Amino acid sequence: MSQDGIELDTSLGYLLKEASSALRSAMEAVLRPLGMTITHYSCLELLAQRPGLSNSELARGAFVTRQSMNVLLQALERDGFVSRPEQAPVGKALPTQLTPLGRAHLAQATAAVRSVEVRMLNGLTPDEQQAALTILRSMIRSLRAAEA
Repeated sequence: MSQDGIELDTSLGYLLKEASSALRSAMEAVLRPLGMTITHYSCLELLAQRPGLSNSELARGAFVTRQSMNVLLQALERDGFVSRPEQAPVGKALPTQLTPLGRAHLAQATAAVRSVEVRMLNGLTPDEQQAALTILRSMIRSLRAAEA
């Protein structure tokens, strides 16, 4: 046990961080051959599920700064994966949409990322997978409630 009383092998926070790091590495490995980063993939996935999100909304959903997301969106727009209007229909936000090319690119990435998730869940029964989802959602709610 360390001086502050946290045993890393049994610390849930540490194990969650280790799992997050392993998941990130595995996702990076399958996305790299597709010329994508995790943020790139996250952005496309968010737009597929919620078309019209603004730069700020995408940044929050992908856990990056607005500036980082703006740079990514400019590149995605230049490469033909997303489209944005020249002017904001209301306010300053430019709603972003996936293009057909972006959807095709996302389909490849989704299959690759899904293979990582299947590998991650391989040792769990369907009931254990459901329990893990329930537990993780509860942890997130508890931590966010404490922030408010």
